[in-house]
Amino acid sequence: MKKTDRAKHRICISKIKRRTIQPYDVFQWTSFYEDNQTFFNAYPNIPIQLKEEELLICSTIIDLDNYSILTTQKLITSEKGVLESGLIIHAENGLYGNFKGHGNEKFTFGKIILENGKILKYFIETGKASMVMVNGVKTLIQIK
Repeated sequence: MKKTDRAKHRICISKIKRRTIQPYDVFQWTSFYEDNQTFFNAYPNIPIQLKEEELLICSTIIDLDNYSILTTQKLITSEKGVLESGLIIHAENGLYGNFKGHGNEKFTFGKIILENGKILKYFIETGKASMVMVNGVKTLIQIK
């Protein structure tokens, strides 16, 4: 049975909360969203088009040219101002990079494999914050 966007959002946010060490609001670049308006209020200069039922799940936003945003339908990444996105519906998990942050890396890249075989990278803030994007993407792909 196909899950609604609201159900996907609820499942992903619950998993993120279970797998991420609190407090959640201390991460430098990473957040998850109980509602879309919270994102739009925090990042009015990031243009993102959502379908009517589509909900924002989480993001890692380093600056206006470098960010990744996960919605209930797609993953969007801007790296050095180059915007790429892909639908999650038939994607597969790839790698999660050095998400534990060994060394002094403040971010790494995760990867998913889209239905057409294209690899789409996404930013992951390292350390405790990594669990937000890792679990958001992983869970959304699992529940399809």
